[in-house]
Amino acid sequence: MSLFGAHVSIAGGIYKAPIRGEELECDAIQVFTKNQMQWSAKPLKQEDTDKFKMNMEKYRPNSVMTHDSYLINLGSPEDKKLEKSRNAFLDEIQRCDQLGIDLLVFHPGSHLEAGERRALDTIADSLNWAHEQTPDASVISLLEIAAGQGTNVGYTFEQLMDMIENVKDKSRVGVCMDTCHMFAAGYDIRTKDTYEATWKEFENVIGLDWLKAFHINDSKKPFKSNLDRHENLGKGYIGLEAFRLLLYDERFTGIPMVLETPGGDEWFTKNLKAMRGLVGKTKEVEGPALEEDGG
Repeated sequence: MSLFGAHVSIAGGIYKAPIRGEELECDAIQVFTKNQMQWSAKPLKQEDTDKFKMNMEKYRPNSVMTHDSYLINLGSPEDKKLEKSRNAFLDEIQRCDQLGIDLLVFHPGSHLEAGERRALDTIADSLNWAHEQTPDASVISLLEIAAGQGTNVGYTFEQLMDMIENVKDKSRVGVCMDTCHMFAAGYDIRTKDTYEATWKEFENVIGLDWLKAFHINDSKKPFKSNLDRHENLGKGYIGLEAFRLLLYDERFTGIPMVLETPGGDEWFTKNLKAMRGLVGKTKEVEGPALEEDGG
């Protein structure tokens, strides 16, 4: 069985995140280690890191990962912004290391009209630089598949593998698949046939060993829209059957599946209930997925 959970708040102290995970009945949680809309933050207090580790042992979540700041662009073509992004990402790794968190999810980056090839190379170089600064850290940097919006890169399996191939320390890199993003990027998982075809392609291009985490979200926008718009499970264009297929896929046993659905804790509870409600359903289910418009 996979590890279900949600992105939980660190309000009042990061050590409170595992408690919130317990309250939501999460097997896995995702956190920010600092304000995701700011470049810098005060250093973590040793007391807080100790309490976080203690609470991870005490409460229900047995898996935790972090997401980096939304401001970071490791593929920036602008030298000053790239330096700022790299230093901020380095701080993210160091904070993860302090907290004993092994998985750091990040959006690969944007080329800002400078070209995808340049951005892909710059992102790999950025990871190599960050890993060289933290040789003793065990933190794995997870490339999150993008929806293909704007000038973002990392929206195809080929682009993800391109970056992986150019990272020197392969033990320090992996992939996080976001169901909304992959659907928006053109990877269909709505039926058994399309689901199997998509994962066969993933295995052929990247390899399942690189897959370390999932973000579980339905999509507000239609297939191949290239728009990153998360929706609650069964309320969007993906529908519940895709999540039932994920649930019963033995290839993903033990991999954390974390919700980033809208609506906060109330809807996290509803979504987790919907996900667990698929347990025991061995036949195709029909969720209240929206009809696509425009064909």
